Amino acid sequence: MEDTELAGVQKTLSPVLKAKALDNRLPDPILGDEYAEQAMRRLDPDYDKRRFGTSQMGLAAVVRAKAHDDWARCFLADHPDAVMLHLGCGLDARVYRIDPPATVDWYDLDYPAVIELRKQFLPPREHYTLIDSSVTDLTWLERIPRGRPALMIAEGLVPYLTEADARRLLTSVVDAFPTGQIQFDTVSVWAQRTSKWDPLARKYNAQFHCGFNDPAALADWHPRLEYVDEAPMNDSPMLMAKAPANVRRMYRLMNLFPGFKRSTRIVRFRF
Repeated sequence: MEDTELAGVQKTLSPVLKAKALDNRLPDPILGDEYAEQAMRRLDPDYDKRRFGTSQMGLAAVVRAKAHDDWARCFLADHPDAVMLHLGCGLDARVYRIDPPATVDWYDLDYPAVIELRKQFLPPREHYTLIDSSVTDLTWLERIPRGRPALMIAEGLVPYLTEADARRLLTSVVDAFPTGQIQFDTVSVWAQRTSKWDPLARKYNAQFHCGFNDPAALADWHPRLEYVDEAPMNDSPMLMAKAPANVRRMYRLMNLFPGFKRSTRIVRFRF
């Protein structure tokens, strides 16, 4: 890996990217993201050579990405002049998977160290801008053109914010644009509280800071915000159709536990 240091929650981009890279090796992948496999190999050349290195247990995160992609494609088809805000982008290749028309201005935002990696690992393209900033430092919004529909995607981001910061982010985006769509995922209160014991969270020093048992209620944060719907994740039909048999069995077993099935919710709002 190049001399770029990641810290804390920034390191969580690795297991998510690995899940997308391994998905690309399936006979019938969910995302089929070649960029993910290439970037993961550069980030960690031996990622698939360790114990459980080729395990597909992370496919639920790939299902999450696919849900966000599908919603984004629908929105951009209806709003070809949109401004796209991809917050906490990590090394995700969403802009290349979706390949929006030149009428869309796309902004990928993450910490400076992550953006430096993107510059090293992923190619530039027109109407595509990288912003190196913490998402909670809302001065980055001053760099975004106003007066157009906006699509905001925050995949795997909101649970790591405090509730106050999450609320400030969402309401600020709604205030900044005339109309738009906001997509993100949340964790339950149970998942938030137990994240302090999660081995992966402890490994990366990246515990959850907010959780919601009814994420639809977040529409109350702003009078213009309206809940639209939710996409399945841990019990996704796509996951059950495309995951290897041993992974399907494991998810079916875990989904028997009341707290697990809806421990993560993929939600969509409009304004």
